[in-house]
Amino acid sequence: MTESSDRQAQICFDESDRRALRFAILKDPMSNKSYHSPVGGLPPQSQLTSGRAVFTDAYCVIPKGVMSDIVTSNLPFWEGSRSWVLSRPLSGFSESFSHYLTELSPSGGSARPETEQGIEHVLFVVEGEVELTLLGEVKKLGEGGYAYLPSDADWQLWNRSKGRAVFHWIRKYYEVVEGIDIPSAFTANEKDITPDLMPDCNGVWATTRFVEGDDMRHDMHVNIVTFQPGGVIPFAETHVMEHGLFVLQGKAVYLLNQDWVEVEAGDYMWLRAFCPQACYASGPGPFRYLLYKNVNRHMPFPKGLRT
Repeated sequence: MTESSDRQAQICFDESDRRALRFAILKDPMSNKSYHSPVGGLPPQSQLTSGRAVFTDAYCVIPKGVMSDIVTSNLPFWEGSRSWVLSRPLSGFSESFSHYLTELSPSGGSARPETEQGIEHVLFVVEGEVELTLLGEVKKLGEGGYAYLPSDADWQLWNRSKGRAVFHWIRKYYEVVEGIDIPSAFTANEKDITPDLMPDCNGVWATTRFVEGDDMRHDMHVNIVTFQPGGVIPFAETHVMEHGLFVLQGKAVYLLNQDWVEVEAGDYMWLRAFCPQACYASGPGPFRYLLYKNVNRHMPFPKGLRT
């Protein structure tokens, strides 16, 4: 056998192996998936105030227990809604995006959801069902439903059901690049997408991607990352991308800067650029989180340095 034939055989074996691992994990795509949503309320007067909430110069952890009724925000032109604001552009920390967790009562929604110009959006539904009207066409998004809405989109969102609906809403100022088109709007559902297995991890680490990584039209990715029990990020990732991570399911121990922090479904982690991070999925079930990151653009210089 020639060296070229050996290499081709190895490639074929590796791809077959990956397909087998995918089948083992995904033969019942939704059986091991769940989506945490907040319950609100207010803790009793007898509860201790000590907890896991922390804000540092490198990261922030907002545990599910602090997402009470009195920390929600009302938004202009929204009816029957409230939002937990998990992150916002903050000078000297994380500057590229905002992340809301929004609850809609029956008949709640908005015909004018955005008041800023040039803002792109990702919606991800974790409870109930919403109706998205986009260019006059109505699309229903149930649990696991995802929508990308470009900065020039004309859209509305309503809850036409008899129960509440809860969705993540990630907003970012779209960075226009001359010669690159603005992305088109689209909708999808997590259950219809085969996760990509990360290399050399024996199938314990996978990423569900709603956008191709080399599609330069997109300047942000919102993915779902899944670790099977015992899976790890085997090094301290240290990179330029800012992150927002909402834990959809399970629990883990997460490295944030120099601190190992326990997190569970309903917790939110907010990381500035270059904050070291790693993960150990501590089981017993899958550990899954919704992940934001800014991508595919040059690093901007402060206006004072521009000629």
